[in-house]
Amino acid sequence: MKVHLMYKDKDFDMQQDLPVNEKELMQDLELDMLFNAMSLGDDFLFEVTKKSVLSGLKDPEAIKYRQDIVKDCLKNASIVREIYSIPMESIKNKRKNWLGIFSRYPGAILSSSVRMLQMFVELLKKLKSIADEHAGKFESEGFTVFFAMIKRELDDEYFTTVQRHLKNLRFSDGVLISARLGKGTEGAGYILRKSYKTTHSWIKRVLSRKPSSYAFYINPRDEHGAIALSQLRDRGINLVANALAQSADHIDSFFEMLKIELSFYIGCLNLYGQLVPMEAPVSFPVPVTAGGRRHSFHGLYDICLALVMKKKVTGNDVNADGKSLVLITGANQGGKSTFLRSIGLAQLMMQSGMFVPAESFSANICENLFTHYKREEDAAMESGKLDEELKRMSDIADNITFNSMVLFNESFAATNEREGSEIAGQIINSLLYKHIKVFFVTHLYEFAHAFFKTKKEDSISLRAERQRNGVRTFKLIEAEPLQTSYGNDLYKNIFET
Repeated sequence: MKVHLMYKDKDFDMQQDLPVNEKELMQDLELDMLFNAMSLGDDFLFEVTKKSVLSGLKDPEAIKYRQDIVKDCLKNASIVREIYSIPMESIKNKRKNWLGIFSRYPGAILSSSVRMLQMFVELLKKLKSIADEHAGKFESEGFTVFFAMIKRELDDEYFTTVQRHLKNLRFSDGVLISARLGKGTEGAGYILRKSYKTTHSWIKRVLSRKPSSYAFYINPRDEHGAIALSQLRDRGINLVANALAQSADHIDSFFEMLKIELSFYIGCLNLYGQLVPMEAPVSFPVPVTAGGRRHSFHGLYDICLALVMKKKVTGNDVNADGKSLVLITGANQGGKSTFLRSIGLAQLMMQSGMFVPAESFSANICENLFTHYKREEDAAMESGKLDEELKRMSDIADNITFNSMVLFNESFAATNEREGSEIAGQIINSLLYKHIKVFFVTHLYEFAHAFFKTKKEDSISLRAERQRNGVRTFKLIEAEPLQTSYGNDLYKNIFET
């Protein structure tokens, strides 16, 4: 049995490698906040959601497959949580009964496997009951195929057959084993036989002629004889014990994968449940292939900021379709860095198959996402800030591929205006030449204005809005870069008050 709720044709791999820039993405996009909201303190949920979001999908159809499942989960949250409780119950029960499976004695393995399979059967019955009752409420391809598989594989005949075998494997009437004499008169060819059960009445059984046979009995105090008999029994049931252990392991693997793949959707439900009270909008994005240039949205906001403030925050409307470069300038504390973070978060959420924090959102898939943010100087730095920035840029260049995206936040400002603008300009031109999308927040007027003057069709200039009285709206508008970042506003706000 296959779950296939994360991919249409394969299982989700918890051992897959994370991006080489995992640490930078976690730090710059504040992903801990997002994953904590999705996991609600559950370490396993945290790991699954982290793996799912950071190892995003590259195919629009695969993204749509997950989106449809998320939609089903939002409509049927209580049912999905009930399904999720089944593998969780399996794990809890397994800790109590699974120890015998690690034994080297076939008898202990068999006994433990029987108990585990009996527990699994009861949980499979619960899953079958949910499928029978609620399958019609789900519309996604993933859940439709999943419930169809449950109904097909777990029919009444299956449960009847399994229960009969489990009853027989308890050997309440003893174990019937055949063997032959091998070399040195030792036993060989041990085979477990079906118990012979007669349907005759007890009178006929008493009066009927008995077949010739021999029997011996072990004295209750004969310890060595009991050990020898136990060894004979273990030889006879060895193959059956191993086969039963493999069956138990197969069902256990199914429950484990069900837990892993549902964990991502439980994380989505947890996150959605925190956004609803804030009346923070979410929508399912429209992804397009990596080769296109699409980036348009309405009401896009920083979901991590909303989670911190526990209220709806300002969103932005931008149409950057057909653009490879988005330059962002404007007033200090005008929402530029927050906007940049919202771009990165929405991209990762879209490519993992989630909803995004916006009223509407559409973007092309990026092969990889990189961030290049300014770092505060600290004692651990072995060189100057500019050296450190250029080294990180070199690491990005070593790993970046076509159709990737890079988010720059006030990069290359650790030197003077002219040099910083020259460095930034050359790097951006090289990235654009390699068909890489760039979002660049900067205070380097010379750099920003130079790109604005060229009026390139594949670039757009956004500016953090500032009202005449100095109030920040935290909205970005399409506008020409200005020479000032309005640092006076901050000075007056801090010192004159």
